[in-house]
Amino acid sequence: MATMVLFVLIGASAYFGQVTDGLIRTGMRDQVSWGFYIGNFTFLVGVAAAAVVLVIPAYIYDWKPIKEIVLIGELLAISAIIMCIAFVMVDVGRPERTWHFLLPNFPRSLLAWDVLVLNGYLAINALVAFHIMYRGYFGKPYNKKWVLPLVLLSVPAAVSIHTVTAFLYSGLAARSYWNTAILAPRFLTSAFCSGPAIILILLQILRRYWKFDIKDEALHKIAELMAYAMFINLFLLGAEIYREYYSDTHHLIHHEYLFSGLHGHMSPVAPYAWASVIASTVAFLLFLIPKTRKNFLTLNIGAVLIYFGVYVEKGIALVIPGFTPSMLGEVYEYAPSFTELQVAMGVFGVGAIVFTALLKTALPVLRPEDAVGPAAEAAAEASA
Repeated sequence: MATMVLFVLIGASAYFGQVTDGLIRTGMRDQVSWGFYIGNFTFLVGVAAAAVVLVIPAYIYDWKPIKEIVLIGELLAISAIIMCIAFVMVDVGRPERTWHFLLPNFPRSLLAWDVLVLNGYLAINALVAFHIMYRGYFGKPYNKKWVLPLVLLSVPAAVSIHTVTAFLYSGLAARSYWNTAILAPRFLTSAFCSGPAIILILLQILRRYWKFDIKDEALHKIAELMAYAMFINLFLLGAEIYREYYSDTHHLIHHEYLFSGLHGHMSPVAPYAWASVIASTVAFLLFLIPKTRKNFLTLNIGAVLIYFGVYVEKGIALVIPGFTPSMLGEVYEYAPSFTELQVAMGVFGVGAIVFTALLKTALPVLRPEDAVGPAAEAAAEASA
């Protein structure tokens, strides 16, 4: 916890400097006006949406191994959305004008819709999670009549948050790199493998150090679902690359910048782009083959590779080539500044603190031996 608080303090100090001096403290310029902050925002929206991978088998199909851990996925979604909102806030040069997101531009602005769906998804997950924790404190099961409609609503809400985020990019007709109809499906499929990758690692840590009762079959089922999602993600990526290179129009220049470079010079993002594709492909194979999927060493290697692959795909490989070269043909080599890295560290610190606090609050539900208050009394009466 001390480390996370230190991260928050470092981030707060850097953000204070950014607000004082302006966005000149970042690496962003007129040519590249979205950078590290929006890349992290896009990635974390996917992490939040990934809770639906656990919600559907747990609540709708009532599959017990997943049902026992679905609350952890919902708490992670809440933490991820809070970080998403924080990354948008720090990206705004004049934070006192953030109310412009909604009032003057609604309903024309997609950003206003993004703010609405993100907060709506946050409210749904918070209501479900807090209801389950509240009932768990009194040793009672959650009320299905109250929870199930919210859970059903959370499924399209999870799809909507990443779809609207994708529309923010693909709606920009002048940015040909993003102006494609399959961007939203790509966002969704990559989300359904990157978010569960974090959950897989997290569940194993909780099982090892906090003695949570998490069954292997739940972890293997999550990995199997991730393999299907990763296949579709790679397929859509391949379809996009084929379209650009086979048609060979002037729009190809952004893909050339991403994978090779321009005018004989290797692009600084090219090594990351290739590493992302290779990591995602290797991870897909590890998760596709049952033997490697059920081996925890290769399972964890695959989860780390998926996390890396999608993080680069949603950050470096998505944002930077969309702006490079600019509409005037300028090539500005963007790299996040030290201030941006510090502020991002602070935002991730906030998310980690929120998730830890929520997890400790949910302990009586997740681990009955930690029950306190009325739940402990009910358990003692039942065992007597």
